[in-house]
Amino acid sequence: MRLAFMGTPEFAVPSLAELIASGHEIVAVYSQPPKPRGRGQKLTPSPVQAFAETMGLPVFTPASMKSPEAIETFKSLDVDAACVVAYGQILKAEVLDAPRLGCFNLHGSLLPRWRGAAPIQRAIMAGDRQTGVQIMRMSEGLDEGAILLSEILDIRPDDTAASLGERMSHIGAGLWPRALAAIERGGVEGTEQVGEPTYAKKITPAEARIDWSRPAAAVDAHIRGLSPFPGAWFEVPGEDGPVRIKVLMSRVSTGSGAAGQVLDDALRIACGEGAVELLRVQRAGKAAQSAEEMLRGFPLPVGTMLSPSSSEPPRGAR
Repeated sequence: MRLAFMGTPEFAVPSLAELIASGHEIVAVYSQPPKPRGRGQKLTPSPVQAFAETMGLPVFTPASMKSPEAIETFKSLDVDAACVVAYGQILKAEVLDAPRLGCFNLHGSLLPRWRGAAPIQRAIMAGDRQTGVQIMRMSEGLDEGAILLSEILDIRPDDTAASLGERMSHIGAGLWPRALAAIERGGVEGTEQVGEPTYAKKITPAEARIDWSRPAAAVDAHIRGLSPFPGAWFEVPGEDGPVRIKVLMSRVSTGSGAAGQVLDDALRIACGEGAVELLRVQRAGKAAQSAEEMLRGFPLPVGTMLSPSSSEPPRGAR
């Protein structure tokens, strides 16, 4: 088939690779424009753009797919279908209707649960036991299209947004060949979504602060759901002011004390109910390291109180 691919983050790269390996003709790859990164703020292409360019594919990075110029360019491609994976832009009806067979999206949840921008993070943060990847026919509504193919995944107790996302990206990529074969044959209409939708709102910096007054299971899920980015964090007093520490991995433990109190030398922290053990951390301006390594150079004695709970505790999407 003659395809356009639209995607931006690392999560989308396996899907593009699978479509290429399946023998489809990728006539255009769309991705978000390069962004300034690093200390030098050098413009850096997205993972999808970088991969597409190594494969010799033409790449388009319009600032907005709503502009008349971008829409006309897309229409002129005359593609059979568009495959969309975490592109990051809203597509108007003119774009959705341009491909001969339509536009199709790989989404990282079991719809209608967790429609929106951050389904992987929100599923972990909410304590969900299962999630999935689904290919759906796109409509103008937010992730409201009919489902063509699904694969269910268990969320493991030690999953972070990174580990779960990587697993989902490869399983989801494997759905594309079957979905496109069925679409080309005209043998799939899709199944309408059933149930009350929930929405995976974009993660905001404010909600990354850890609220130790919550139960340990909720604190642990919050930490893992925000790892590695933006990273759940707390603060402790330092010589030159508060020191921010991100927590990249944790596990539920036992123990009791005032919420936010350091309980032992293994960096076990009391929560509203129970405790969590911090396993991997990152001080501001430092590399990520194990809690044991950090404590050797930056001790947090038993009894230390970590930053107080925020006035608006992060509760995930509702």
